[in-house]
Amino acid sequence: MLETLREKANNLPQLPGVYIMLDIQGQVIYVGKAKKLKNRVSSYFHGEHLPKVAAMVEKVADFNVIVADSEFEALVLENSLIKRHKPHYNILLKDDKGYPYIRVDADSDYPSMRIVNRRIKDGARYFGPYGGRYQTREIIATLCKALLLPDCSRKFPRDVGRERPCLNYHMGSCAGWCLPDNKPEDYRSRMRQAMLILDGKSEQLMTDLKREMEQAAEELRFERAAELRDRLRAVQGLTHKQRVISTTFADTDAIAFCRGAKSSFVILHFVNGDLIGKDVEMMEEPLEEDGEAISELVRQTYTAQRGAWPRTILLPCRLEDKEELERLLSETAGHRVYLETPKRGERLRLIESAALNAREEIQRRTTAAQRRSKTLEWLQKALELERFPHRIEAFDISNLGDTGIVAAMTVHVDGRPLKRDYRKFRIRDLALRDDYASMYQAISRRFRHYVEGDEAFGVLPDLLLIDGGETHAATAQRALSDLGLQLPVFGMVKDERHRTRALITSDGREIGISGNQAVFALIGSIQEETHRSAIGYQRQLRGESYGSVLDKIPGIGIQRRNQLLQSFKSVKAVREADVQALSRVLPSNAAQAVYDYFHGEDAACVSLPEQPEAEN
Repeated sequence: MLETLREKANNLPQLPGVYIMLDIQGQVIYVGKAKKLKNRVSSYFHGEHLPKVAAMVEKVADFNVIVADSEFEALVLENSLIKRHKPHYNILLKDDKGYPYIRVDADSDYPSMRIVNRRIKDGARYFGPYGGRYQTREIIATLCKALLLPDCSRKFPRDVGRERPCLNYHMGSCAGWCLPDNKPEDYRSRMRQAMLILDGKSEQLMTDLKREMEQAAEELRFERAAELRDRLRAVQGLTHKQRVISTTFADTDAIAFCRGAKSSFVILHFVNGDLIGKDVEMMEEPLEEDGEAISELVRQTYTAQRGAWPRTILLPCRLEDKEELERLLSETAGHRVYLETPKRGERLRLIESAALNAREEIQRRTTAAQRRSKTLEWLQKALELERFPHRIEAFDISNLGDTGIVAAMTVHVDGRPLKRDYRKFRIRDLALRDDYASMYQAISRRFRHYVEGDEAFGVLPDLLLIDGGETHAATAQRALSDLGLQLPVFGMVKDERHRTRALITSDGREIGISGNQAVFALIGSIQEETHRSAIGYQRQLRGESYGSVLDKIPGIGIQRRNQLLQSFKSVKAVREADVQALSRVLPSNAAQAVYDYFHGEDAACVSLPEQPEAEN
């Protein structure tokens, strides 16, 4: 089938258009656009692809194309087909998510303000749209507090007189409309004032309130005049918020797109540089590269019936179809919409703020396990591993000159250390220090246990990491080959700060990891953990060897033994010390006992122990 699809793709024209991928049931699974159909479609059936693209291609049984007169027509057609077919592998935003409006049922005896996603012809008044639901809730809360309107869950007139007023009434933030002596016409009057503010007519409202207050004072209705004065002051207090309340939408949007355990698409809405709202879309990682993904997300976001478009959209990267997309958005909005990719200045900072929000959304909405899985998935792609690196084993060698050579093996499963599977090796039969021979011996012994059926070594790793460079990796590879095993082996190459900067194959091919912070941190932590384990094991054995001599001395326990080693650094130095030097560390009788042990009649029988036998 692949050959048939490849041949069909090779016969396509070098013209702009749209391609439609179909599965074996004839269902549309992906829709894309191309400047040159032949080049784009044939690329799917040649070479290697990322896992998600490969999964889509595997399901393709056939494809159709529609040739377009221009790239703009292709973009419009692609947008229409995605909305119509909702293909599984395309980015699909939620259809019902729109910028919010405030709906007021103005003809009711007790009108209320509600947040809705779109206008409908139902006789109600609609205000907006606004930049986000949080901002819209803030607007309603501000109006209710200023005009003493209810901001509770009670329904009117049903709940009038049924219960005592809530806390809002006692705090002076509500006029107590649930009390039976309040009148519906007074309530409607307050709501009309709220609608004037939402219409951007607060100046008119303040003029009316001032005139009504002065009239009440002339008629000696001082309580009424005081009430109107307080309301006038509250409305005047809204003046600095009036721009945000009355605006229909932002003048500038800053866009960010970030991949992680999930992918996030963030839009920050700004009015004159002030942030007024944020939209977030979380999704599975798309097939498309970042530029294409952003183009599709922008197109779906702003051509949906959301009712508002900014003048300027700031993008994190330049889009190949910028001109066509700019034209589409401008025609949809009814005014010119500009797409810009800032390189410096204040607008670049808005983009950086959006990017920070996108990263934080991924961090907040994904678990640590999901983030580790995504990191390992990247590692699998970068290293071209056949299997997901579920289990990673790492080796390091530690020595003290030509003696005390040890190796440590650490195990990480799904990115987390599995300490019960750690193994340690005492390197045998080496007269001189030789890191490569030591590594060969450690690898051979570990995997010989596996070949011989030792259950303690019964699980093979999906990835083997060796502390060192190309030759270390080649040595490990040779040890595996001598046992008839084949596993992916990479050396961990360090930078000048002793951090793992890259992984290297046995034939010298480097794969940089510093560009992916999560992978850089994971490999660095594995390298440090393995090194720590090797050093710790060497110190442990050294302490055991020293302790085996000093522990034989009468009156010398663990605490005094450690004091001696801390002060003299070695058993040899303790042996050569006189009583006076020993007395600076130990009581005189204990110091004498140590001296006598090494210099008394039986001293000729005292010798430092040899390195203990290997454990694994």
